[in-house]
Amino acid sequence: MEATSTHAIDLTLLEPVLARYHGRSRSALLPLLHEAQAVYGWLPREVQEAVSRTLRVPLADVHGVVEFYTMFYNQPTARRVIRVCEDIACTLRGADAVAQAIEAELGLQPGETSADGRVTYERVPCLGMCEHAPNGLNGTRLAGDLTPTAVPDFLAGVYPEPEPKIYGTPLLKLGRIGKMGPLSFKDYLAHDGYVGLRRVMQYTPEQIIQIMESSAILGRGGAMFPIGLKWKFTRGAPGTPAEKHIVANADESEPGTFKDRAILEGDPYSLIEAMSMAAYVIGAENGWIFVRGEYPRAYQRLCHAVQRAQEEGYLGRNILGRQGFHFNIEVRLGAGAYICGEETALFEAIEGKRGFPRIKPPFPTTNGLFQQPTAINNVETLVAALTVARIGVDEWLRFGTDESAGTKWFCLSGHVQRPGLYELPFGVSIRELIQMGGGVRQGKQIQAVLIGGAAGAFIGPEQLDAPLTYEGARQHGFPIGSGVVMVLDETADMRRILYKLSHFFAHESCGKCFPCQIGTQRQMEILQRISGDGGPQPGDQAALMDIGFTMTQTSLCGLGQTAASAIMSAIQLWPELVG
Repeated sequence: MEATSTHAIDLTLLEPVLARYHGRSRSALLPLLHEAQAVYGWLPREVQEAVSRTLRVPLADVHGVVEFYTMFYNQPTARRVIRVCEDIACTLRGADAVAQAIEAELGLQPGETSADGRVTYERVPCLGMCEHAPNGLNGTRLAGDLTPTAVPDFLAGVYPEPEPKIYGTPLLKLGRIGKMGPLSFKDYLAHDGYVGLRRVMQYTPEQIIQIMESSAILGRGGAMFPIGLKWKFTRGAPGTPAEKHIVANADESEPGTFKDRAILEGDPYSLIEAMSMAAYVIGAENGWIFVRGEYPRAYQRLCHAVQRAQEEGYLGRNILGRQGFHFNIEVRLGAGAYICGEETALFEAIEGKRGFPRIKPPFPTTNGLFQQPTAINNVETLVAALTVARIGVDEWLRFGTDESAGTKWFCLSGHVQRPGLYELPFGVSIRELIQMGGGVRQGKQIQAVLIGGAAGAFIGPEQLDAPLTYEGARQHGFPIGSGVVMVLDETADMRRILYKLSHFFAHESCGKCFPCQIGTQRQMEILQRISGDGGPQPGDQAALMDIGFTMTQTSLCGLGQTAASAIMSAIQLWPELVG
């Protein structure tokens, strides 16, 4: 819908913002829209026109970007938005009761703005704080472990902000968190900061690539592509350092996934150091961190860390005295689009476009950001590479198995006593991880476990002894994915859980390809009826399996290809759920 104004918009309020962006390229569109919206609370047509003129971007394109991202508003909206998670981890732990209490306190339903224009209330997909379920955002203030009685404090902005819950041993990648001030550069240096980069710079880039290949680090975001090969291909691609890019994908937006947030909030300098190491190896001068819009604290801390690293000479020109080693990082804030976790959609977002995935090939190593050679890695993947540089490949290979080397972060959530982020060597069984989390709450029995996230697969209690390794996952038919292990006890309504999963994908489908656009919608409609008063009907099971197969085989990107994975796995295990 076109942005309209019911009263005159004072554009003089925006002039200082526009002046800072004058002469910049289209890639500045997302940050400019964020700043403009902070001024008015929404983005009226007059504001979009001013943005269009400033960046010399067609107005239709500006409007298309605003309309694409759920955290940009082209209708009057309050500057303070209350967002409450409605996805499965929060649902399992009482989010509905919290939402009802908020609605009663505010006198609002989801999507409504108060009569005085001071607050807007929304129920939203996963906020990436599943270990603190139920959770929400009051403007930019995080809140976790909410209860109905905590709602007044939450709305007043005095409810304590949550800190990451970190467990496991050895904490090779998470060991600094909680032991140092996350914003203190001095503290970072005192806790082995920049040891890894200094060691790497004693070797040639080709030698480091060989070390990374020996480390057997696979992509920790779910794609499992070897980091050594990715860096090798990007280094070998034609182009000068000024034409090459290092991108950290910090847009974790999948229900059940919250692992990268711990580093972004608790140890942001480690990501900067890891990206600097990748830049040295690949020969790239440009770094980008794309962090999801629902991570305001992570974004603020990353921006601070980048600025401090620049001030201390650890970013910029001739880093650590190495002539010709130039590298800088820009932090980009997303605006609510799960699809931007797909690497090519993320490039489009940084470039100031709608987050549509590209057709591959060509691949990012040759045609990535701005169609230039790009190495894009998940946050955990980069930190794993930095860990190898710091402790040595032999020490790294002491942990895990022959096919699954080192440690992995696992996101334990749902009906467990101690949800949190667990760093463990590959090879721990699902049962052992759940036991580390204190077991199932209140002595209940396990009904199902969702492995790998919303795009993962369900398993039953009979598979709890499966090892959490890449080879174990292949053998038992589930993906490791982003490390999600979500436990559902016997009280969980599986039909409602399946509907929640389908609703997430229908909401997040970008609409670029028809199999995903239509398939996710139809999948959701069937499961909505099954989980509601309509119940299952003859043919539902066949229809859902057919839709799932079609999306898996014909969708353009990973969203559509995995949008039915968990649902199909549940139907295969418990066909009675859908008739």
